[in-house]
Amino acid sequence: MERQPISREGYDKIREEIRVMEDVDMPAVTERIKTAREEGDLKENAEYHAARETQGYMQAKINQLKTKLSNCYIQERSSGPKDTVAFGATVKVKDLSDDMEESYELVGPGEEDYDGDVMKILTSSPIASAMLGKKVGDQVEVEIPRGTLRMEILEIE
Repeated sequence: MERQPISREGYDKIREEIRVMEDVDMPAVTERIKTAREEGDLKENAEYHAARETQGYMQAKINQLKTKLSNCYIQERSSGPKDTVAFGATVKVKDLSDDMEESYELVGPGEEDYDGDVMKILTSSPIASAMLGKKVGDQVEVEIPRGTLRMEILEIE
């Protein structure tokens, strides 16, 4: 898997999520398991089984987040040419099929957000990947589930 850029803020956000899960949530679940185990017969103990299942899900989530971080490298948003689409850039585009304008910010894992005026999309997403390295005035074609998306880059911030 190719390593992806991530901002310091995004990296710290995921690290903090892992810390809370490991230092707060997991000990609480472990305590629930201990308490449920003291209630006797484990075969009939729904609380014990629910707590064990929660523990498994939580450990899987922690592992997933750690893997996500291991596949990233911290990159400052300001580095790179200002006239070229790159990580951290906000790109205003015009959809050539309907002349609608949209703005995308290219972000790293854990920072994506599809609500709001500017959609924050992963640099590894098909749309962002197609825009990387392009300049104002360039046209981009992206295969998406409903066909081919054709856009023109209007502005790069």
